Amino acid sequence: MQKGIHPENYRLVAFKDMSNEEIFITKSTANTSETIDFEGTEYPLIKLEISRTSHPFYTGESKLIDTAGRIDKFKNKYSKFKK
Repeated sequence: MQKGIHPENYRLVAFKDMSNEEIFITKSTANTSETIDFEGTEYPLIKLEISRTSHPFYTGESKLIDTAGRIDKFKNKYSKFKK
């Protein structure tokens, strides 16, 4: 491992999934100006749109939604390139 290229300012940070209000604590160097009180301790806060607690791949709730027949349009458009 090369010396002097890795950040030195790791600290505990709260990550909050905004879609389901789940909060988890991990080490990070990400900058933020917001803080949150979690279990009696104040942590820097990073807001996430999606995390492992809300992503369909991890929750098993994935659904294939074909709006306006996009898959069929794609197949028809590129069927001429088949060998």
